[in-house]
Order: sequence, then structure tokens, then C-alpha cells
Amino acid sequence: MILPEIGHFALVLAFAIALCQAVFPIYGYYTQQEGFMATAKPLAVMQGLALALSFGLLMYGFLSHDFSLKYVADNSNLDLPWYFRMSAVWGAHEGSLLLWALILALWGVAVSLLSRGIPEKMGSLVLSVMGMIAVGFLAFMLFTSNPFVRILPFMPGNGADLNPLLQDPGLIFHPPMLYMGYVGLSVAFSFAVASLISGEFDSSWARWSRPWTAVAWAFLTLGIALGSWWAYYELGWGGWWFWDPVENASLIPWFIATALMHSLAVTEKQGLFRRWTLLLAIAAFSMSLLGTFLVRSGVLTSVHAFANDPERGVFILGFLVVVVGGSLTLYAVRASKVSTPGEFGWISRESFLLFNNLLLTVMAISVLLGTLYPLLVDALGGDKVSVGPPFFNAVFVPLTAILVSGMAFGPLSLWRRSDDPKLFRPLIVALIVSVLCGLLWPIVFEDEFATGTAVGVSLAVWVAIATQIDVFRKVRAYGSLKTALARVERGIIGMWMAHLGVAFMIFGVVMVENHTEHRDLRMGVGDTQVLGPYDVRMTNVDIIQGPNYAADQATFEIYEGEQLYKTVYPQKRRYNASGMVMTEAAIDSGFTRDLYIAMGEPLDGGDWAIRLSVKPFVNWIWGGAFLMGFGGFVSITDQRFRRRVKVREASSSSEPGGAAA
Repeated sequence: MILPEIGHFALVLAFAIALCQAVFPIYGYYTQQEGFMATAKPLAVMQGLALALSFGLLMYGFLSHDFSLKYVADNSNLDLPWYFRMSAVWGAHEGSLLLWALILALWGVAVSLLSRGIPEKMGSLVLSVMGMIAVGFLAFMLFTSNPFVRILPFMPGNGADLNPLLQDPGLIFHPPMLYMGYVGLSVAFSFAVASLISGEFDSSWARWSRPWTAVAWAFLTLGIALGSWWAYYELGWGGWWFWDPVENASLIPWFIATALMHSLAVTEKQGLFRRWTLLLAIAAFSMSLLGTFLVRSGVLTSVHAFANDPERGVFILGFLVVVVGGSLTLYAVRASKVSTPGEFGWISRESFLLFNNLLLTVMAISVLLGTLYPLLVDALGGDKVSVGPPFFNAVFVPLTAILVSGMAFGPLSLWRRSDDPKLFRPLIVALIVSVLCGLLWPIVFEDEFATGTAVGVSLAVWVAIATQIDVFRKVRAYGSLKTALARVERGIIGMWMAHLGVAFMIFGVVMVENHTEHRDLRMGVGDTQVLGPYDVRMTNVDIIQGPNYAADQATFEIYEGEQLYKTVYPQKRRYNASGMVMTEAAIDSGFTRDLYIAMGEPLDGGDWAIRLSVKPFVNWIWGGAFLMGFGGFVSITDQRFRRRVKVREASSSSEPGGAAA
């Protein structure tokens, strides 16, 4: 069968096309030859088609059990269900890198097809920069991480199997979603670099870049949320965030991308923060590349890490140095030519957004330092150290409180100057209500006062009420909610959704962190334990057979008083091919709480170590995150992003028709 060779050839062809895409348009730009610049779009489409063919043939290798491919033999098995064989394509290093390259190419196709309002010179430069990035990743794949390596003639009769940790629906959705965000930041990076190359620093590039940044941010938000949810129900420990170094690698670019979105709003509407916005666009994608290095170099130990190969790590590190160093050098040379016209008052929308940017940047730097510090100490020959939740919680709790406290002011303020106290008068009522809710909630919920709960609930209510005040102002200005929703910019509606998502998420975090009822205990058949308002009874333990595993499955009956409420079935699985043991928790999810039951190790006498938990409002964490991501998608439907812009259009008011922050 020659299909793998065709897949490899398509990969080589994509590399050649990417090289042409990187060189021809920028050559045409500098020589003023429109023919060369016009090659950018067709080359981007051709690269996307070549990589789609390569990816499709690798997936066919998994579906057809082609164990002559080393990558398939290492990550699949005859007993693996078909849907996990499909997702196994990106379940390890080589295939996940091919997925990364494919998504990068698809972003290039999208830019070439959906950016008709962008001048050809700028569009060709953007696609040229994306071609340069593709060259680096495709070279990395072809020279160190080729997924089409054959092991003929000694191919095995069966594969080693996919890592049991990844045999979960989370693998189907989480990595593609996360990569869409990670790689999507390359578009904002390419726009920034293209702007620096061309010397066109007006607000037009910010408007062109803004919808692409919003889409990437939305995907990244959803990808991080899916990863958190997956770890919650799959790993058996029941937490929603562990401050794992690889988790942090996705959080760092998210903070920078969030700051970038807000900064782009100021640059687009007011022409301010131009240098800062360019720097954030470079930093956001640079942090994505750094995350790729951390995950694939072997310098980190994590259940999320893909590879442990120093040769690959050196290649990625070199590519990281070239991309980041080259873009920062270009920024250093060109930044002095970037003018920032105009000024703004201390109390204005610009000031609040600048404050937001600085805090988000500090948070990103804090995560970066906490993640890299153990590596630096180890590299310098020091003792092994670890930086875990105590450090991050100590840093992030106050920073988050400050950030959230200021979130209410931005949407209600005006551009340039907001000295009129009437603008913020409604926030006095919001402050009183939020503080009262914070003080009363822990007493009502737990019959005792808890400072952490009071502060957290106050902040969540504060953001929610402030958002509703902004909605009410728009409704009052337009006369009705229906008219307001029809006429208010979609960017503003997306902002409302994102800010409400932040409020829901904060509330969920505060409740689950401060009020989880958790018990680790020994239980056998016939034992009953009290868990909150429920009686949990273990009634049976059976051995069941799955498609490629055997499992000890316990039966737990949950009673509310004398009434049977629900029966759940946690498992302890042993996978046939690898012998690896995995925990499958039983979770009864509700709007206000989760009941979480996980099996630990078997004990003597037929008993088991059992973990029982009641987690109040834990689903509000992911519900809030998904609302934030959905708000990002709503914002890109704004009609302003579909109009061709040649000059800066400034607005001096945040009343109906103003820009969303």
C-alpha cells in the first residue's frame, strides 16, 4: 500500500509550497511586482489542500490498522474503538504536530478567502509571515517528527494501544479546540509583523486583526475550559485546575490574548496604544510557541506532555529564538516610527483598559515565572524545587480581585475623558448590593461567615450587576430590549456575554474552593456513608468487560431521606494492551452541585478506597468559560469588521454605537 508514501509526499509538497508562500509575496512587495504578491492566496490554499490530504491519509492509516506505520503501531490497537482511532491521530507528538500544521494552514486559507477588504499588499505580507511560520513547523516535522515513518518488513500484528488516559471523548474535542486558539494567534502576530514591515501603523491594521484575534481567543478559551473539565472527570482527583506546568502553558497566551483584544479596541477606535498593541500581538503568539516548546521538549514532567526528546527540544528552541528574536528585533527597529496621536484623561475608558492590560500582563508574567523557575534552578545546578498552588493562589487571588473590581468601570466610561460623576453613580448601588450579597450568602449557604466566600461572591455580583447596568443604559437609549439588541454593535453584546461569563466563573470557583465537602474513606458492599443531604450506599462490585479493558464496577445507590434518588457506577479500569489502570469517576451533575464518587485502590477484605465529594456550583466554572468563548464568537459578527477601512475612524462617546472593550 503506497498511501503512506502519498501522505509523506503531500507533507513534503506542503513544505515546498510554504517555502514559496514565505518568499514570493514578500519579494513581490519589496520589488513592487504585483504578480508575485498575487501568489500569496493561491499558495495558502494549495498548502491547506496538501496538508489536508496528508492528515486524511494518516487518519486512514489508523482506521485501517496500518501497523506498518510506526506512529500507528505505537498509538493504536485492533481493539481500540473507531472513534478513538480517529482521535489517536493527534494523541501523540507526531500526529498532534501534523494537526497543528493543518490548523495553521486552514487559518491561512481563511485569511486568503475572508479578507477581501484588506489591501493586497498587506494581505500578501500577512500570508508571507504565516508561510514562514509554516516552514518552521513543517521542517520540524519532516526532519525530527515524521508521522509516516515505516517499520517494514517487521510490522507487528497488533499495536501498542493509545494511552488509556487519552481514550476519552475529551481527546476528540479538546486538542483541536485548543490548537485553533493557539495557532489562531499566529494571524494577529502576522498582521503585527506585516504592519512593522510595511510601516503602516494607522488603526486599519487593528481593525483587520481584531476579528481574527477574537476568534482565536474564543477557541483558546473553550479549549482551556474543555481541558479543565476533562481533567476533572477523568483523572479521579476531582479538581478543576491543578496549576500543572502544561496547563499553565495554555493559560499564559490566554492572558496576553485577552489583553491584546482590549488593546486592539483602543487602537482601532482611538489610534492609541499602537506600540503596546503590536508588542502584545507578538507576545501572544510567542507564548504559544513557548508552550509548544515546554510540552514537546521533555523539560517538563506532566501527564499532558507529548514528547521527551532533547533533539526535538533543541529544534523548537531554535525556531522559538528565530521567531521571537526576529519579530522583537523588527519591533525594536520600527517602534520609534510608530506615533500615538492624541491623549486621554486619568478617568477614561482608555485608562481603565490600560489598567486592565497591565494587570493581565502581570498575571501572565507571574504564571510564566512560576512555571519556569524550577527549570532555571535545575539548569543552574540547584536543588529540585516545585512551584505549586500555594504560590499561584497567593499571587492570583489579589490580582484577580483587583482586575475584577475594575471591570465594571470600563464599559460605563467614555473615550478620552469620563469626569462626570453621573456616569458612575449607578455603580454605588451596585457596590452596596454586591457587598450585601457577599456578606449574607455564606451565612445563608453555610450558616456561618466565611471571608473568602464573602469577597468572592461580592466580586461576582459586582461584575454581573455592572454588566446589567450597561445593558439597561443601552435599552433605555433605544427604547426597548429588542431594538437595542438589533442596533447595538455585536462587539458590545459579545462583551456583555464575556463579562457575565467571568462573573459566573468567579462564583463557581469561590463556591467549589471554599465549600466542597470531601471525604476519603474505606467502603465495602453494604456500607453507607452520609454525604451532605444524601446517604450513599455501596451495594455491589462487579467485573465487566469493555471493548479493550476489564473493569471493577461498583454500584452506589444515593438516597435523599428514604427515597432512592439515583444509582451511579464508578469504575476502576485495567486496559488489556498496556495493563494501565484508570479511574472512571461517577458524577451526578446538577445546576447547583455535583456528586462525585471515585474508586481508589482495592483493600483487604473486599473493601475499596472511595472518594466522595459534593462540589457546589462547580459547573458554573465551565458554564462561565463557555459563555465567555461564545461571547467572542458573537463579537466577530459585528458588521464593522466586514467593511473596508482605509483611515482611522474615531469615536468620542461610549453611548450607543461606541466600540466594545
